[in-house]
Amino acid sequence: MSYPIISADSHITEAPDTYLAYIDRAWRDKAPRIVASERHGDVFQIHGMDRPIHLGLVAAAGKPPESITVSGVKFSDLHRGGWDPDARMADQDRDGVAAEIIYPTVGMLLCNHPDYDYKTACFDAYNRWIAAYCDRYPTRLLGCGQSAGRSPAEMIDDFRSIKALGLRGVMMPGNPAQEDYDSRIYDPVWEAAIELELPLSFHILTTRENTPVRGPRINSFLSIIRGNQDIMGTLIFGGVFQRHPGLRVVCVEADAGWVPHYLYRMDHAYKRHRNWLAPGVELARLPSEYFSEHIYTTFQDDWVAFRSADQMNWRRLMWANDFPHSDSTWPWSQEMLAQQASVLTPEQRQAILCENVAQLYRIDLSTLQVPAAAKAA
Repeated sequence: MSYPIISADSHITEAPDTYLAYIDRAWRDKAPRIVASERHGDVFQIHGMDRPIHLGLVAAAGKPPESITVSGVKFSDLHRGGWDPDARMADQDRDGVAAEIIYPTVGMLLCNHPDYDYKTACFDAYNRWIAAYCDRYPTRLLGCGQSAGRSPAEMIDDFRSIKALGLRGVMMPGNPAQEDYDSRIYDPVWEAAIELELPLSFHILTTRENTPVRGPRINSFLSIIRGNQDIMGTLIFGGVFQRHPGLRVVCVEADAGWVPHYLYRMDHAYKRHRNWLAPGVELARLPSEYFSEHIYTTFQDDWVAFRSADQMNWRRLMWANDFPHSDSTWPWSQEMLAQQASVLTPEQRQAILCENVAQLYRIDLSTLQVPAAAKAA
């Protein structure tokens, strides 16, 4: 491999002091914290949320399926690279990854907290913590900040603060506090993101579900990409990309093999039922064209995405290892890529594993080295 592989979606594991040490003093008594439970192991206790966050799945990368468990895991058992940037370098090297776009873990589920004031305090604390974490290796650890979405004006302020901290993008909440993302009140938000050159990301599990999932529990795992699809449709059919041609967003960890069918389905709906569009919304292009130009999708071991790259804009596909979560391809990413990405042309492979994410996040590839594990692949 002659170019560096960049993961477009990796995570940290929030350290015990992520919120306690960085949150504003007024919120310290209610800050998320790790609590030892005799029954469930260590859990993140969140004020105002009914259930704590169990640590079993948040750092299960590399474990065989039979040993993956939700409960009974201690924080000390988790991958140290989740909160220690020095240890993270060894984790990257072992997986053949030269750099990672970094997202939160506890912060994902905090997006669903009903109290936007509380979320704002927590996300401000997280942004300060992740900036310090990434600053240790700024060319290899590329953090995304968080905005609670309390109001359009505050989101813009968050963007500016996140940019000033040196972070590379913003993970948006699935549900903003006011109206929805196709509302005109968010037009200044999109323009601010364009001006600041901050890619906006929508990650799975950050949208409140309104309806229960039918069937066995494993069905819920299959349904988690739906929230992302609904947001993408909202942006397209709401005319957001029509009004803001410079806007680029990232659909994170929702796979990508579904995209070709989604492109067809959107165009079919528009051609036959465009009268369902909201009053005042007019699209100058087909919905599939907006998706293909404005939306990036990340995926891990979605072999359908590799095989159907020619049926979508592969310049908007970005591979990720999802370290250290349970869905991660770490530490066998190179073996997986050797098998699944073999169907790509050399140009497609380099774009999906390196160039697309580098262009989106303005990564200087000359600052990165190719780890030995990738060279040998």
